[in-house]
Amino acid sequence: MEDDKGEKLLVSKIRDGTVIDHIPAGKALLVLRILNIRGSEGFRVAIVMNADSTRMGRKDIVKLENFYPKFDDITKIALVAPTATINTIRDYEVVQKGQVEVPKLIEGILRCPNPTCISRKSGEPVTSKFILVSRQPLRLRCYYCGSELTEDDVSKQLTGE
Repeated sequence: MEDDKGEKLLVSKIRDGTVIDHIPAGKALLVLRILNIRGSEGFRVAIVMNADSTRMGRKDIVKLENFYPKFDDITKIALVAPTATINTIRDYEVVQKGQVEVPKLIEGILRCPNPTCISRKSGEPVTSKFILVSRQPLRLRCYYCGSELTEDDVSKQLTGE
């Protein structure tokens, strides 16, 4: 199958769903784990890993038929794949395309590693908050106690590993 530029497609187009493109090479499976996609949900999933990219050298692509990520999902993807783009597909056409962005303040998604942080105390009316310190490499600082999370810490928390 060829696209409209005459180039050969590695994976066929999807009718409706989401294409997550420009994922850093080797991180497609991590993105799927973050989205809690295991393969038994019933919709088609296509993964292309280490594809050639003029912009990135190598990249991964995930196509999810009849799946549309929620806002929190997109924030999680941005934390592990800050170069990713999210394309919404309807009737084989891209109807919306957007670049993910790591927010300056991340609330309620991650857990502070400091066991004595107020955000971890039961009965306290606070939600975890992290301030973006650095995008590359990813570093986040707890709003309350100053403890830091690295990209590896974030990946482990988001995948439950």
